[in-house]
Amino acid sequence: MNRFKKGHISVAVVCAVLGFMISLQFRISMEQKASLPYQRLEELSSRLLDVERERDKLQEKLSALEEAAEKGEANSLSDQKASEILRQRAGLVAMEGPGVIVLIDDSRLKSKAGDNQNLYIIHDDDLLRVVNELRAAGAEVISINGQRIIATSEIRCAGPTLSVNNVRSAPPYEIHAIGDAATLENALKMRGGVMETLAVWGIQLEIQASENVEVPAYKGTTQYQYAKPAGGGAS
Repeated sequence: MNRFKKGHISVAVVCAVLGFMISLQFRISMEQKASLPYQRLEELSSRLLDVERERDKLQEKLSALEEAAEKGEANSLSDQKASEILRQRAGLVAMEGPGVIVLIDDSRLKSKAGDNQNLYIIHDDDLLRVVNELRAAGAEVISINGQRIIATSEIRCAGPTLSVNNVRSAPPYEIHAIGDAATLENALKMRGGVMETLAVWGIQLEIQASENVEVPAYKGTTQYQYAKPAGGGAS
C-alpha cells in the first residue's frame, strides 16, 4: 500500500509542475505580445519551444504514473479477492445459503431383552455417515452443533457425548449443510440409506429444507506445528 501512496503523491507533484509549466507558457506568450518591439522574435520562439518540450515530457510522465497506479490498485484488489476465496475454502469465513438442517437424536424406543443398548444411541460413526452422505451429495459447507467441519475436523466419541473439533456436545445434534436442498434431502432419504438404517433402531432423524442455512466459521487453530511444504515447494 505504501507503494501506491507514493505513486499518488508523484502524480500530484507532476500535476503541480505541469500546471506551472502551462502557466509559464502563457506568460511567455503574453510577454511576446507586450514586448515584441523590444526583444528578438527568435529568442522568444526558442524559449517557447523549450517550455512546450518540457510540458510534453511531464505529460508523458503523468500518464505513465497514472497507469502504474491503476495497475497497482487492480493487483491489490485481485490479491484481496484471492485471499478471501482461500479463507472461505479453508472454513475461516461464516457462510450462508440454501440447504438443509438435519436433527438427529437418540432413540425413544424401549430396547428388547438381549439387545445391545448402544444400538439405540447416536455414535460418532452415525454422524460420520450423515456428513459423508451430505458431502457426496454436494454439500459445500457443513457444521455440527455450531462446529464448522473442515479438513482437519474430528468426530469421535467422548464418553456419553461426542466431540467435534475437540468441543464436546450431547444429543440432539443439529447439522447445517449448504447446497442443493432437494439433492441433499434425497441423499439421506434414499432407499437403504442413512435415514432408513438409523430408523431400524429408532434413531430420530429429521430433515428441514431452508433457503437460508447459516454455517459459522471455524474457530480452532489453523497453523501447522510439524508439517511443512515438501521439497521447498513454497517460499
